[in-house]
Amino acid sequence: MVKIAISKELDLAEPRVAATADTVKKFKSLGIDVAIEPGAGIRSGMLDADYAAMGAVVSADAVKDADIVIKVKRPEAGELATYKKGALVIAIMDPYGNDAALKTMADAGVSAFAMELMPRITRAQVMDVLSSQANLAGYRAVVEAAEAFGRAFPMMMTAAGTVPAAKVFVMGVGVAGLQAIATARRLGAVVTATDVRPATKEQVESLGAKFLAVEDEEFKNAQTAGGYAKEMSKEYQAKQAALTAEHIKKQDIVITTALIPGRPAPKLVSAEMVASMKPGSVLVDLAVERGGNVEGAKANEIAEVNGVKIVGYTNLAGKVAASASSLYARNLLSFIETLYDKAAQSLAVKWDDELVKATALTRDGAIIHPNFQPKA
Repeated sequence: MVKIAISKELDLAEPRVAATADTVKKFKSLGIDVAIEPGAGIRSGMLDADYAAMGAVVSADAVKDADIVIKVKRPEAGELATYKKGALVIAIMDPYGNDAALKTMADAGVSAFAMELMPRITRAQVMDVLSSQANLAGYRAVVEAAEAFGRAFPMMMTAAGTVPAAKVFVMGVGVAGLQAIATARRLGAVVTATDVRPATKEQVESLGAKFLAVEDEEFKNAQTAGGYAKEMSKEYQAKQAALTAEHIKKQDIVITTALIPGRPAPKLVSAEMVASMKPGSVLVDLAVERGGNVEGAKANEIAEVNGVKIVGYTNLAGKVAASASSLYARNLLSFIETLYDKAAQSLAVKWDDELVKATALTRDGAIIHPNFQPKA
């Protein structure tokens, strides 16, 4: 019988968990044994008793002899030492620039899968961790902005006078940006947004926000086949920066979400732009863990420059841990279903499947993903 272990996160800054009572119930219905480390779900509002009620064994030795270990973050060397050789380890692995950690996983003899490398194809939508977590991060970015902003978001007409609506500018219209636009609009803000991909203009306008970009020939061809933003030429960046700089001066809140996988975050907001904003304005930088889009952003801090606040929290999805865990657990369940033969009740990893090829990092003691091969 296949055994899945749900590991407790060692990182105290990570409140999410890789399974819910619902996904445990589903694993059990597939004929899979489930074990969970005590307290793994507590910071996501899920008790050991909730998992046990669905048939999971709560045990400090949960990972021992497990065929599959599921986590939120990449396992550390000490954790790997407790996993059996050949186990499938599935998590958000953050592989870019972490060569030593990949080698450690390969040396441990586990088959490691990075959920964030899931290809953006139709059958993998239900497994798309980047989207499920970015959606919540975009929502939470607006909540953090509202918390740091000393004024109300909606326009209010009162006997004592009118409170004007907050002006919110969203930079980068991926999943997080779109949710930030929708959330800011629901709170009554006047919202503008920008992105280098022309396809986003219609999405922005459909949410009731105004689109801002230099719409030249380069702009019309600025999207990769995978749907990500391309890196733009220096000339385009200069034109877009001039337009943006003028716009930012008039904004109350700026939310930046621009990330290109495997690259440092592009700098979108310079120190001069920050200095041009009114005291009391707020910037929320969603790319801070990759160096940040805003000059002066500091990881896990609110930096203040001349009365302008720069919010640099990492792991914003973790600030809505129960919702984030619920979605992430569904992503994992859907992926694991493709690795399992229900009739035979055994693991059946198809190593030539495009989902496996895109996400598998290590196997049989070697790093197998083409993007992370050790340099000769």
